[in-house]
Amino acid sequence: MDNIAVAEEPRQVDPRVNKITLDHPWQWLAKGWQDIKAAPVHSLRYGAMIVLLSGLIVWLTVIGHLTFLIPFLTAGFFLMAPFLAIGLYQMSAHLERGEPVDHCQALEAFKRNQGQLGIAMGFLMMTMQLWILASVFLFIMMFNDPFPPFSRFIPVVVLSGEYTGLMLSVILVGAFFAVCAFCISAISVPMLIDRPVDGFTAMRTSVRAVALNWLPMLLWAALLVGIVGIGLLTFYVGLFIAVPLVGHATWHAYRDLVPRD
Repeated sequence: MDNIAVAEEPRQVDPRVNKITLDHPWQWLAKGWQDIKAAPVHSLRYGAMIVLLSGLIVWLTVIGHLTFLIPFLTAGFFLMAPFLAIGLYQMSAHLERGEPVDHCQALEAFKRNQGQLGIAMGFLMMTMQLWILASVFLFIMMFNDPFPPFSRFIPVVVLSGEYTGLMLSVILVGAFFAVCAFCISAISVPMLIDRPVDGFTAMRTSVRAVALNWLPMLLWAALLVGIVGIGLLTFYVGLFIAVPLVGHATWHAYRDLVPRD
C-alpha cells in the first residue's frame, strides 16, 4: 500500500511580547485620557452605564437582605473589569485608525471573537468562584463564633483583633487569586477582539507579558486598583471617569506589549 502523506496544519506561533519600562503605565493613562477627550460622549456614556449597573446591583442586594454579598461583588467587579470595558477597547481601536466613533462598541467588539471571549470569561468566572469557595472554607475552619450580621461584620471580624489569623489568611488567598486573574486578563481581552487568536493563546500571551515585565505591570496593577478603588469608594460615582480611563488605557497597554504583525 502506498504511503499517503498527510499535510499538517502549520502550528500557530504565539505573538511576541515587548519589553517595557516603568514609564509606560503612565503613558497608557495619558493616552487613555486623550481617547476620552476624542470621544467624550460615547466614553462617558459607557462610564455612566457602569455606574447605573453597579448601583442597581447594590440596591438589589440591599432590598433582598443579601448585603453580605457586597464584598464578594466588589472583588468580582475587579476580576470581571476586563470584560466590562470591552466596548472601550473597540472605541480606542477605531480612534487609533482615525475612524469615527458613532455608537457604543461593546456588541461589535464581542461579535468579533465571541467564542474565544467566552472561554476567557469562563476562566475568570471560575477564578472568582474558586476565590469565594476558598474564602468561605477559611471562615468555616477558622471562625468558631456565630456569624455576625453584615452591619457588625467589620467591627467584629476585622477591627476587634480577635481574628487576625483569619483575616491574614483571607487576604493572602485573595491576593493569590487576584494575581492569577490579572496575569491571564491583563491584555487577553483586547487581544481577542483585535486578532484572530484563540482564548488560550491570548491568556498565555498575557501571562508572558506580565512575567517579562513584572515590575512595570505591578505598577500598572496598582494604578488600576487605585483608580477603580476610588471609583468604588465614591459610591460608584467615580466609575463614571475611572472605567473609561482604565478601559482606553488598557487598549494602549496591549498595543505596547504585543507588537503589530
